Amino acid sequence: MFLVPNQAEAYQDASTPSGIYITVIYSEEINVRSGPSTVNYPDPIGKLQPGEVIPALGVSPGREWVQISFPSGPNGVGWVYAEYVSVSGGELGIVEPPPTSTPLATNTIDPTLAAAFNFQPTATRMPTFTPPPPLTVPTFTDAIISQPSGIASGLLVISLGLIGAVGLLVSFVLRRQ
Repeated sequence: MFLVPNQAEAYQDASTPSGIYITVIYSEEINVRSGPSTVNYPDPIGKLQPGEVIPALGVSPGREWVQISFPSGPNGVGWVYAEYVSVSGGELGIVEPPPTSTPLATNTIDPTLAAAFNFQPTATRMPTFTPPPPLTVPTFTDAIISQPSGIASGLLVISLGLIGAVGLLVSFVLRRQ
């Protein structure tokens, strides 16, 4: 158990109700909620002290929450987390959770933000058609192109190759010395 010594005395002195009941076994006070969830029912409707004994009415479908008789709760019931209590006096039946409350504010579109995307195009004149310029068909004439002599360009390539070979030969000779 999670009880400290002075809380254990309160646990032993508590009057045992008839029927099914819960006893708070957690070492600190626990929250009582209007439904079986901390997300869907975020605000506690009350608190129970360690060792307190309350009549139990049922459990949530996942058996994670216990419905208890709680006079200040809606319809006289409340919900506590099952890990913080022990159930005595019998087996609890499954109880459907109450409907979640509707949020006070619903999501709406911010008018300032919507105005940024609501635009009217500026009025302009319709584009006019501009015809393309007339096509001109090129004319070709047969011309005889004289081929330059391949001897001059070939001679240039051969002479550059020979100069490179001589330079390579000289560099090898000088390197070995």
